[in-house]
Amino acid sequence: MKPSVVALVPMRHHSQRVPEKNYRLIAGKPLYAYIIETLLSCPEIDRILVDTDSPVISHGLQENYPSVQVIARPEHLSGDTVPMNEILLYDTSLVEADYFLQTHSTNPLLKAETVSQAVSALVSQYPVFDSLFSVTRWQKRLWTAEGKPVNHDPSVLLQTQDLPPIYEENSCIYIFKRENLVRRRNRMGERPLMFAMDASEAYDIDEEIDFQIVDAILSSRSERKE
Repeated sequence: MKPSVVALVPMRHHSQRVPEKNYRLIAGKPLYAYIIETLLSCPEIDRILVDTDSPVISHGLQENYPSVQVIARPEHLSGDTVPMNEILLYDTSLVEADYFLQTHSTNPLLKAETVSQAVSALVSQYPVFDSLFSVTRWQKRLWTAEGKPVNHDPSVLLQTQDLPPIYEENSCIYIFKRENLVRRRNRMGERPLMFAMDASEAYDIDEEIDFQIVDAILSSRSERKE
């Protein structure tokens, strides 16, 4: 039997670094529309739940994506300093599923095929791995703040493609079971699977320059389709 998967996409109205980020227009559509359309294209996803304190996002979702379940974020979970795991504990208490997949509206380049592959990767290997998080592979010469090499010996000048890879948690995809989240108060299980994905999909909008770059990418794609 196919396991049930619910996608969770928390979205705040307020943004500290990029004003109105989550619902600001990017390449002609609100930012949140891209991740919603990606998730709607994934056959593995049974339901999409958006937790938000934004009347703008709520109205837009209800008008344009009626199959998406929108819930109002409680006041005690609003604010810039509330841990994401606390929000996820609340969200997962509202709906039952075998697995929960969390992503962000700030990952508009994420592809539906990649999300599908991530779900299949964990489901096929559970319980050897009890959760999943997406990563980006890096092969560059990295250093600590103290000036110490992380993944290379400066006296041996290897080509970057020969360096041992380092993996960055890119915040695109997290998959977990509610029982593990409740027990550990953490979306990461005791045996998480690192799911490597292409860096071209992992662009996360944190700063204004990120918004401008991704807008250019999406606008170029849209022009090529016309």
